Amino acid sequence: MSGPSEIDDLHARLALFEASNKELAKLNAALVTKVETLEGLVLRLTEELSRNSKNSNKPPSGDTPGGGKLRKNAKGKKRGGQKGHKGSYRELVPPEQVARFIHMFPARCDACHEGLPRTKCRSPHRHQQTELEPFVPRVTEWQRHEVACSACGHTTLAHYDDDVIPKYAFGPRAMAVIAMLTGVYHLGRRATTNLLFELLGLRISTGSVSNIERRMSAAVKPAVDEAWETAQAAPVKHTDGTTWLRAGVMLSLWTVATAGVTVFKVLADGQRETLEREILPEQNGILVSDRATALKFWAMHLRQVCWAHLLRKFVSFSERDGPMRTIGRELRDATTILFAYWHDLREGRLTREQFAARVAPLRADFERTLRRGIDADIKGLSGSCADLWEHREALWTFVDVDGVEPTNNHAERELRRFVLWRKRSFGTQSDRGDRFAERLMTIAHTARKQGRDVLDFLVACATRYIDGDADEPAPSLFVTA
Repeated sequence: MSGPSEIDDLHARLALFEASNKELAKLNAALVTKVETLEGLVLRLTEELSRNSKNSNKPPSGDTPGGGKLRKNAKGKKRGGQKGHKGSYRELVPPEQVARFIHMFPARCDACHEGLPRTKCRSPHRHQQTELEPFVPRVTEWQRHEVACSACGHTTLAHYDDDVIPKYAFGPRAMAVIAMLTGVYHLGRRATTNLLFELLGLRISTGSVSNIERRMSAAVKPAVDEAWETAQAAPVKHTDGTTWLRAGVMLSLWTVATAGVTVFKVLADGQRETLEREILPEQNGILVSDRATALKFWAMHLRQVCWAHLLRKFVSFSERDGPMRTIGRELRDATTILFAYWHDLREGRLTREQFAARVAPLRADFERTLRRGIDADIKGLSGSCADLWEHREALWTFVDVDGVEPTNNHAERELRRFVLWRKRSFGTQSDRGDRFAERLMTIAHTARKQGRDVLDFLVACATRYIDGDADEPAPSLFVTA
């Protein structure tokens, strides 16, 4: 039998083993936690690497070069002209717009070689070349003369008549061109001054360009205000937002776009109160948008959520593992079928009634899948399904209301030019710069939708501003010139 000392020794050794086992258990738990953390990090990084314009909100320009397949059009064909497609060619300018004619006559008959008279035929073969003549600025100078009196010898200077002598050094067309270069085509001020000198021979400082921007911003304000009223009153409108920079400070840029008008506004932020106060003060008409939380103030039955955003989300789900993939694929496939029905409606293969009848069972299946996604309690999926369930009334407005589209692509396309401007210039430097940018882009986009010449309209606004005639009605973008 073991003695007391041996038993005590065994107890001590057992206690040591138990303490060591506890330490090992703690270490194992820490290692398991670390592995789970690292696995989560790897999963997130893998998902981030696989993100592209098809499964996220990344623009196509952010896709890896050469990483995607050859892009095809909606019918599955390669880009470019198709086989058998009738080409389009530059049309000849009508004779009344030709500045110079050079007539060519055959010298001799091809058959008998007799000399031929220089007689014009009724339908000559026409060939044209368009050339630009050198641009020369037209400068007008007002000279005030001093005249000596023959009676008393006193010299009198012609008085300054501000009704005759212009207030500004540059006329309305020059102001309009400069505003287009910086506010529509987004050239920097220094690049604008260089272009004006090299192309037109016009010398102007960057400070003068800035002053012209300020005046043109004031000149077009009445037309921009009218455009905002028109957009807000439209029965169907699209809206979307992005970031904007002012002197390195992050702001928010929003657009409201309809079939006939596009307006832009730089805001301090994209919060609900700001949007409701600044760009969407009254809930009238259908609002097409994404599921931005800030837009929840708009009644769901007057909204249409963008299905293009949803499709990218569902594609992302379908690329995961496990139950998320199954539900993601079902949602993705339902959306693909929905778009196929929509294209059939747009191309006249379905009537509105037939379209609604086909969507009805698809809607029921889609919403049942959403409920399964919610009940599955899957991280990254169930929350999105719950948010979609909250927006479900706004998913199907386009089915019942003519003129409503299932996507918000229209607003996204309108914002694209502004986004490219921000990338090149890093935004603006002042509140005045914000106003100039949003107003000139509003004028350009809306004028083109209305079939108006942007430069001619800017000239009309500048002319009214220079004349200073408050009784003269402001030029309207919505009145045929």
